[in-house]
Amino acid sequence: MKHDNQLKLLKLARQAIDNCLRQTDFIAQGEDDPQLTQQAGCFVTIKINGQLRGCLGNFVSSQPLYLEVTRMAVAAATEDPRFRPMTAADLGKYTLDISVLSPLQKISDPHLIEVGKHGIYLEHNGRRGVLLPQVATEQGWDRQTFLEQTCRKAGLPDDAWQSADARLYVFTAEIIEEK
Repeated sequence: MKHDNQLKLLKLARQAIDNCLRQTDFIAQGEDDPQLTQQAGCFVTIKINGQLRGCLGNFVSSQPLYLEVTRMAVAAATEDPRFRPMTAADLGKYTLDISVLSPLQKISDPHLIEVGKHGIYLEHNGRRGVLLPQVATEQGWDRQTFLEQTCRKAGLPDDAWQSADARLYVFTAEIIEEK
C-alpha cells in the first residue's frame, strides 16, 4: 500500500478513536483511491505503554477499507471484552497499528504455517481463535507455540489444533504502524 494511504488510514483510525472518547461525532470523508476503497478485512490494535489495550477486527467487510478501519478502531477502543472501554483519560497515551488482511486460506498441514508471515485462524468445537502474524514474531514463538497459543485464545486445550475436526486457516497481513 502506498505510504500516503497508510498515513490516511492511521489518521482516520486515530480521529475515530479520539472523537469517540471525546463523545463527538466523526464521519470519515469519502475516499476514492482503490487501495482505500477495496473491501478487505482488517484488525486495529491499540497499545498503551507498549501493552495491549484492545484489538478487534474482521476477516471480511462489506464496506470500503477506510470505513472498516474506523469502525474497528472504535471497536478496539470500546468493545474488546478483555479490557474496560477506553475513556478521555486515555487520549494521547495510546499507539495503534492496522493489519490489512488477505483472505483466509484453509490448510490441512500445519507445517505450511510460516512464523512471521502467516497469522492463524482456528475453529474447533464451536470455538475460534485468531492471532495476527506479528504476534508470533513479537513473542519469539516457534510454529508449535503459535498453534498452542491460538488454541488458548479460543479457550481450547493447547493440542486442539491436532484434532481431526479442527479447521486451520492462514492469512497474511500488511501491518501499518504508527512511528
